[in-house]
This record gives sequence, structure tokens and C-alpha cells, in this order.
Amino acid sequence: MPDLTQFALYFAAAFLLAITPGPGIFYVAARTLAGGRAEGIASSFGTGLGGMVHVLAGSLGVSAIVLASAELFTALKLIGAVYLVWLGFRTFQSARREAKTMLEGGTPAAAVGAGRGFREGVLVEALNPKTAAFFLAFIPQFVNLSAGHVALQFMTLGFVSVTLNRLADVVVAFAASRIRQGAAGRNNAMRRLREASGGAMIALGIGLAIAKRPAL
Repeated sequence: MPDLTQFALYFAAAFLLAITPGPGIFYVAARTLAGGRAEGIASSFGTGLGGMVHVLAGSLGVSAIVLASAELFTALKLIGAVYLVWLGFRTFQSARREAKTMLEGGTPAAAVGAGRGFREGVLVEALNPKTAAFFLAFIPQFVNLSAGHVALQFMTLGFVSVTLNRLADVVVAFAASRIRQGAAGRNNAMRRLREASGGAMIALGIGLAIAKRPAL
């Protein structure tokens, strides 16, 4: 395993990266604004599990194979991009339908729920090749080759990074939940929040679609 100094440097770098606003934070914030705190936290744990898929794949060399193939990288990123855009479009349309229903005196539809938020979070992260690229570029710098067990070191450091990301996402989910609660009871404000969250997911999907394969 990395020595204490090396691990401390890794932990500090991973912590700074975890609290830096990025696609994962924006996705969890969007899910929280759309469906509430429970859904946002569940989606965060879902993306965490999806991230561990990349950690495991990276430790086994699978991610390197995918990133080395332009065709596989493109296929994976397009599937992930389409899925994100579809989630965003569905959220946007749901906000419009719910606003219309409430104007007509109906009962608003329930949020998709924590279980579905978790499952969708897993797919969103697992289908994101940029996550694989990040782990393959970042973690090996802190692996102690002389200590052996390289795959185990990779998985351990990856788990630390994923855990820090999830803690940051949970904080974001609580903050976004407060914003959502502030808009509760104001139909127009709630509709705009949900539309904005749907738009954010669509933007994330488009960003993934135009991502270039990293040079290896």
C-alpha cells in the first residue's frame, strides 16, 4: 500500500476533487430538486455503486481496454448520454404535466422514489466512460508498485475517492433539499425548479456525448 505521506497526499487531492463542482454533484442536485432529498441521496449512492464498477473494471484492466478502443468508448458514452438526456426530458415533461394537473385541481404525481433514483444513478455513472478515464489517470500516480498487490491498491484508493464523492454529494442533496422546501407550496417556483433540473440532466448528457476519448 502507499506509505502514509503518499496516502495523505492522495486523500487531500481526492477530497479537493470531491468538493469541486462537477457532473456528479450537478446530477445529484438535479435529482434532489426534482424528487426530494431521499431521491437525491439515493441517486448519490447509486452513482457511488456505478463508480465502484469503474474502480473494479480499472483494477482488472477492463477500463483501459475500453478507453483504448475508439469504437467501444464512443458506444459507451453515447449510451450514457442518451440515457441522461432521456432522464432530463422525462423530468422536464413531468414538471409540465404536474403543473397542468394542479391547475385543473388534480393531485400531483409522486416523485419517482428512492429505489428508482438509486437504480438510475447506478446506470448514469456506470455508463460514463469519463469516470473510467479519471480513475485510470488519477489513481495509478499513488500506487506503490514496490509493495505489490497493485489491483488491491487500485481498488482501495478508488473506494476512498468514491466515498469522499458520496459524502460531498449528500451535503449537496441536503442543500438542494432546502431550496426545494423553500419552493414548496409555490407551484410556479416548483415547476421551474423541476424544469431546470431536467434541463441540467439534458445538458450533462450533451456534455458527455461530445466528450473526446482521452489520449492514453
